[in-house]
Amino acid sequence: LVYLRDPLPVGDERPVGPVVLRLRRTDRLRPIDDLGLAEGEGAGAAGAAGELDFSQLPLVGPQGDLPAAELCEIRPGGALAEVLRGVRPVFGSAVGARDALPELLGSDHPVPRGQRAILAPLRGRRRVIGAAVFLRTPDRDAFEQNDLLVAAQLATHTALGIDKAVLYGREAYIADELQRTMLPDGLPQPTGVRLASRYLPAAETARVGGDWYDAIPLPGSRVALVVGDVMGHSMTSAAIMGQLRTTAQTLAQLDLPPAEVLHHLDEQAQRLGSDRMATCLYAVYDPVSHRITIANAGHPPPVLLHLGGRAEVLRVPPGAPIGVGGVDFEAVELDAPAGATLLLYTDGLVESRLRDVWTGIEQLRERLATTAQLTGLDHSPPLEALCDDVLDMLGPGDRDDDIALLAARFEGIAPSDVAYWFLDPEETAPGRARRFARRALARWGLEELSDSLELLVSEVVTNAVRYAERPVTLRLLRTDVLRCEVGDDSPQLPRQRRARETDEGGR
Repeated sequence: LVYLRDPLPVGDERPVGPVVLRLRRTDRLRPIDDLGLAEGEGAGAAGAAGELDFSQLPLVGPQGDLPAAELCEIRPGGALAEVLRGVRPVFGSAVGARDALPELLGSDHPVPRGQRAILAPLRGRRRVIGAAVFLRTPDRDAFEQNDLLVAAQLATHTALGIDKAVLYGREAYIADELQRTMLPDGLPQPTGVRLASRYLPAAETARVGGDWYDAIPLPGSRVALVVGDVMGHSMTSAAIMGQLRTTAQTLAQLDLPPAEVLHHLDEQAQRLGSDRMATCLYAVYDPVSHRITIANAGHPPPVLLHLGGRAEVLRVPPGAPIGVGGVDFEAVELDAPAGATLLLYTDGLVESRLRDVWTGIEQLRERLATTAQLTGLDHSPPLEALCDDVLDMLGPGDRDDDIALLAARFEGIAPSDVAYWFLDPEETAPGRARRFARRALARWGLEELSDSLELLVSEVVTNAVRYAERPVTLRLLRTDVLRCEVGDDSPQLPRQRRARETDEGGR
């Protein structure tokens, strides 16, 4: 019978309550009469002395005929506590063990007399984690002194194995939690684009890596798409990845151009250490202009799947990896037609020991084109199914690295749903803005929103005119809601503040 502490301690954890042992395993050889062996059978399992080889016999579990207590609380100063403190296995007939066995097994459990019971503490690397009990029925020979040595070996190896398994389980849990918290819980649903993502660790033995992806809503109904890869598979790589991802999110909220975002990420990586290298691709999609701006820092190029089924590898300047320092990053602006799908990924998807990165990119491009043809050229393939199909291209031996995958389906905002004006920064601008807004609402059949929109436009445009030197922009977007956007050239970013009683104005 094998008893283990409940719950099992991990590492240097100290119990805060009473120590409880729970019965985890009961093995008992079936009586020979129950094996159903006819006379002469079992000869192949007989040894030189004609004894049956018990290693070939089936075992029965806790439902066998040796009922034992499921739980046992170790009383401080009790006989069981003293035996477990001694660490070494003892016969059931030894001093202290006679009282310890009933305490462990329960008073109703029969204990064979003589040396037919062994109580072996299970000691891990730091403390006793349980106990094993070996019992022999009265019709069998009693245990000998050598059996204590065997029991000690079994108990030692078992306890260390359990200890390592528990510790590994905790480490794996921490790794999974770390990786999960480093990656977004879910993707936003910005206007004019649909998103899907996948993440696969390199292997069960390396669950933590430096790959990440992100989608960050930006002002003006735009969205930033980010994918990156820190070198290595370790807690350190994951920690650096988390810092770079947080930095990218902060820079995105400042609405910096993609090339400038990569420049600041490069500076951040240098502060983390000279050997902290990473690749990153940062793209900003504008659903109104149907354009996308991309900057690359040593990352594999994205692939664009057009509505007609054509897949192309976008020509983006590769740039140097983040952390090199002293390099410039170049951004390019490309068309992002409605219905097209942009695929951002890390090199684990296209590179392995069996193929180089450019071979993998070509295979990815062909896979996307084939998938689009199967679903028809008139409409785009389902986004989630497309991600699954891309991962299915991985064969045996292709999983050498983590894989982060971010897919963006461009839907855009139709020109008929956009109204755009430029207003000179003068006193008449708020009145003109109200008139423009009323006309747009009348054209869209949204006159019931006129009062709210006119008040909003008047307040925000007035504030913008007070601080702007160049024409103020007013844009209305009819999407799932009516969006009103006002822009000006003031370098100070607007933020929500609570007005004090003494305030007469404010940005």
